[in-house]
Amino acid sequence: MVAMSKTSTKTERRAYRVPEFCEAYRVSRDTAYKLMRSGKLKYFSIGTERRISVEAAEALARAS
Repeated sequence: MVAMSKTSTKTERRAYRVPEFCEAYRVSRDTAYKLMRSGKLKYFSIGTERRISVEAAEALARAS
C-alpha cells in the first residue's frame, strides 16, 4: 500500500478585489480609488474589474 500525501486545497491569495482590499487595509473605497489614480497603489484589470496584488498592497503599507 502506498501512502499518499495530502495536498492543501486552500489557495493562497494573490490579489484583492477593491472591496476586499478596503476591508483588509481599513480604507474607504474612495481612498482606494484615489490611491490607484495617483499611482501610489498599483493595480491591474480583469475585464472591467480592478485587482490589487498582495505585493502592491504590502508595498503601500510599508511606504506609509
